[in-house]
Amino acid sequence: MPQTDFFRLYTDRLNTLGVRYMVVGSVAGMMYGEPRLTNDVDIVLELAAADVEKLCALFPIEEYYCPPPEVVRLEASRRQRGHFNLIHHDTGFKADIYLRGRDDQSEWAMKHATKSEIDGHAVWVAPLEDIILGKLEYYREGGSEKHLRDIRTMLKVSGDRIDLDRLQTQIERMGLETEWAVINKQKS
Repeated sequence: MPQTDFFRLYTDRLNTLGVRYMVVGSVAGMMYGEPRLTNDVDIVLELAAADVEKLCALFPIEEYYCPPPEVVRLEASRRQRGHFNLIHHDTGFKADIYLRGRDDQSEWAMKHATKSEIDGHAVWVAPLEDIILGKLEYYREGGSEKHLRDIRTMLKVSGDRIDLDRLQTQIERMGLETEWAVINKQKS
């Protein structure tokens, strides 16, 4: 099964639900940069309480691990960092579902997500600036060089598409200047 088919195990179903979502993380980074292997897909989801039961029904226990609706409701009620996993039994491929935060950056990113066609299937992808910010945060939290490599490839492949003013403003607002300086130092 090609890697794009793995993340479609989730995005195709979310498209039928009609909720706002966007692919972030490594899968989105590949869309703006270069392909690499990944074990999961990261998805930011805007989920209303009324949609929890419908979401859980889209991922039936016979095919997927999906937490019970009360767990999904609890995660959706958090102001920040609501999270749960969905796992496809046959493949073991996992979706990390992050509930959209209630902050300006999350709102901006969701409004600026773009619809892409991959192998004839629609998928919503976070804006490039948001992916870079997320990778900078992950690097700050864990120090993994893979996030810096992803940023460098996105800058190389799609750098002309970046709103640098927006990116710089958000870097300063989020206190990511040190991490961004590492990228700029490595570019020179």
